[in-house]
Amino acid sequence: MILYLLKRLAVLLASTAVAGAVVFAFMAVLPGDPAEIALGVNATPEAVARLRAEFGTDRPPAVQFLDWFGGLLQGDFGTSYVTSSPVGEQIGDRLGVTAVLVAGGMLIALLVAVPVGTFAAVHHRDPLGAAISAASQVGIAVPAFLAGILLVFVFAVRAQALPSGGYVPLAEDPAGWLRGLLLPWLSLGLVQAAVLTRYVRSAVLDVMREDYLRTARAKGRGRMGALWRHGLRNAAVPVVTVLGLQLATLLVGAVVVERVFVIPGLGDLLLNGVAGRDLLLVQGVVMVLVVAVLLINFVVDVCYAALDPRLRGTR
Repeated sequence: MILYLLKRLAVLLASTAVAGAVVFAFMAVLPGDPAEIALGVNATPEAVARLRAEFGTDRPPAVQFLDWFGGLLQGDFGTSYVTSSPVGEQIGDRLGVTAVLVAGGMLIALLVAVPVGTFAAVHHRDPLGAAISAASQVGIAVPAFLAGILLVFVFAVRAQALPSGGYVPLAEDPAGWLRGLLLPWLSLGLVQAAVLTRYVRSAVLDVMREDYLRTARAKGRGRMGALWRHGLRNAAVPVVTVLGLQLATLLVGAVVVERVFVIPGLGDLLLNGVAGRDLLLVQGVVMVLVVAVLLINFVVDVCYAALDPRLRGTR
């Protein structure tokens, strides 16, 4: 198990280095000079040259990359070209908000998808099971931002039970914090729950057809008892794969949902950086999101080994 973890950790580190090079290369080829953008169109060539030297953008790209990536390894994201404030502090202020948003959305997705998907599999021949399957298929086609708009219309505009947007820090007002995040959590979680329900249903159906489950039932266990005792762990292996992909999708969806509900998270920071041509800030936020996806994949691989020891020697 230790050797397996070391191999996966080596892949994680190598993937992070490659991702850093790709992100830096994409940012480097974008049009626009940070010094010219910061000084404006009326800046003199001498002033632009001085600011380039101050920013370090007059150095060779390879040197700039090594300096930037080396700073990342030490937790230094550099200084914003536009605001002259540390990029790491700006990301740190927003990271917790996005993490809570994504975690809440995934928790709702799991709380809905696991029992509903299992029920739909066990009752797949019943009308209710078929209705659940059809409803989940419809839910897959609904984007998170549209779900957010519909939830705002129902619960904020018509019912006036929840706020339509805004963010209150937890330390200031726990009740207001919870009320402000309920609709964003639901808009992210319900859409992902529809996707996850389909996979849970399919995985449980496959397990129910296995011989060992038939043997357990022949020994006197009920259908749900046999499934709970012998089937759910095996059904979890393909579901964990989808769960990792869904977490990455939630990160991307949070970018849009934060705009819909006016939540000051990483997505809002990223879009503000793009609008202000703050390339170093955009580069830092994108890198954080990429590393988050890589870490999710690493955790998924570890979960594979924990759920099915046979996979440790094959990956």
